[in-house]
Amino acid sequence: MEKIGLIAGNRKLPLIFAAAAKAKNYSVVTVAIKGETSGKIKKIADKVFWVSLKDYSRLIEIFKSEGISKVVMAGQISPHRLFSKEVNLDPELKKILSEIKDKKADTIFGAIADRLKASGLELLNSTIFLDNYLPQKSTLTRKEPSFSEWEDIYFGLDLAKEIGLLDIGQTVAVKQKAVVAVEALEGTDNLIRRAGSIAKEGVVIVKVSKPNQDMRFDIPVVGFNTLKNLVKIKAACLAIEAGKTLFIDRQESIKLADRHGISLVAV
Repeated sequence: MEKIGLIAGNRKLPLIFAAAAKAKNYSVVTVAIKGETSGKIKKIADKVFWVSLKDYSRLIEIFKSEGISKVVMAGQISPHRLFSKEVNLDPELKKILSEIKDKKADTIFGAIADRLKASGLELLNSTIFLDNYLPQKSTLTRKEPSFSEWEDIYFGLDLAKEIGLLDIGQTVAVKQKAVVAVEALEGTDNLIRRAGSIAKEGVVIVKVSKPNQDMRFDIPVVGFNTLKNLVKIKAACLAIEAGKTLFIDRQESIKLADRHGISLVAV
């Protein structure tokens, strides 16, 4: 079996990737982050090594000792940990963060990718094996967006691409062509909750990839948690970029959206 390395963050994406890689007859060696990665990874991956952020330097050592040459990043690290003391406890991670020009997502992950490459590790496209999770252009729910909602969708698409170009975030909330909220470090779920508190029901959420998206990391992802938050704020619609947004728990999410009259579209 060919081996593949997995740097596993939080939520379900690392579990899904590991299962997909196993289905392709790969042996999955995972570096799991304490406080982030689900313990369920132990039931899927062939080997799991648990590390803290302060043990970042071990990551390369682990993959090298396991004969790994190809690695995938899947899942996020909670943004607040960027500001925690633990990032200064590992000399290598501290060095990376002190030398980069800013702490935008692409800058951080790009520097880590460069460090992996310099050590002989190739960081792969994070959607490898996951084509079935990338919806193509279509309306995914029974309910189509209304004319005014389509106007908000296309209004939001342009805005989302602009903030993506600046590497601020990938998601915007709009209503009646007003910009209700823009995503930053807080993530999509918090953006949705914030938008609901501002504009109440009827908000349209638009999520896209960055114009120059590096497919190795920070890929836009939506899933059942996204839908639960949309239901809570009585959102009107969620629009995602077709072919470039991972949709986890798609069928379960579509059923929930149909029950609550929320439109889901890939555009």
